[in-house]
Amino acid sequence: MIDLHTHSIFSDGELIPAELVRRAAAIGYKAIAITDHVDQSNIDLIIPRIIKAVNALKDFVPIKIIPGVEITHVPPALIADMVKEARKLGAKIVVIHGETIVEPVAEGTNRAGIEAGADLIAHPGLISSEDLALAKKMGTVLEITARKGHSITNGHVAKKALQFGVPLTINTDAHAPSDLITKQFAASVLLGAGIDSSLIEDIFNNARSLVSKAIG
Repeated sequence: MIDLHTHSIFSDGELIPAELVRRAAAIGYKAIAITDHVDQSNIDLIIPRIIKAVNALKDFVPIKIIPGVEITHVPPALIADMVKEARKLGAKIVVIHGETIVEPVAEGTNRAGIEAGADLIAHPGLISSEDLALAKKMGTVLEITARKGHSITNGHVAKKALQFGVPLTINTDAHAPSDLITKQFAASVLLGAGIDSSLIEDIFNNARSLVSKAIG
């Protein structure tokens, strides 16, 4: 399992990074990104702390750890500058908290994240055809999520992304130990989203490509 969307106590997760990584490794993860929630108030605090944790742990654990960030509920007009700041601070995976239907995310957030060159749009909800076409052009990856609530629109995201040729990946959006999943369970979530079994390995490969890009 490669999981590029997780949270630690640096935002609203339950675990310190060391335990999050240890628990992921224990159930067979190959790579994990720690992508805590940020806005303008905390981005300069959160990213350096995640990087510090990653640097301390990386030589002592059997999985790859990637410092990242999830830009969350930031007004669309401000997202481009936030993406630039995140990368300047050292985030290797930049996730946008997409337009899930179970939260009042501002309309235009998906589009702003794609235009800004974010790596991944998390739980993009009822993403529009126009945004899908732009995501295809930009090479932006869309998330199929294992998280309750956000997963309600997995079917729409899967169907439309495959129609437009937009790459998909699967993440947990983990906030607690019980949110972490095995690769086998991830495959079941993908099947449940209406994705043919013949395409599942391609989706796992998209995650591998993001890891390779992130770690250089």
